[in-house]
Amino acid sequence: MRIGDLAHETGVHRRLLRYYEEQGLLRPVRLVNGYREYTEADIATVRHIRAMLAAGLPTAVIARVLHCVHDDDELIVPSGCPTFIEDLRRERVRIIETIAQLQSSQGMLDTILDAALQQAADGPREPVP
Repeated sequence: MRIGDLAHETGVHRRLLRYYEEQGLLRPVRLVNGYREYTEADIATVRHIRAMLAAGLPTAVIARVLHCVHDDDELIVPSGCPTFIEDLRRERVRIIETIAQLQSSQGMLDTILDAALQQAADGPREPVP
């Protein structure tokens, strides 16, 4: 199947499919005319990529673990890769740290916003001579 067919089957834009190829996540066969030729297995591969991206994994990590997953009744499950759990745990810690940083930023923003709202409610201040 051609890239347009894969895009239609997966709902993923052609540009993203090319990006996945650049990142080493998809490996279509190149025909003599330069066209990419995809297989039915690539549909599942794109589904796996999308699921792992939705889980917050960067493409570099996905490239390391993509071969470790397969479908089991619409669920993505690992299939015996020794570093899979370690990679996922490391990414989980990274996401937890990012969430903590975002919550800290949100707290600071709330404090500034509360002060600005309070000042607006109190009216303009007279400059102190």
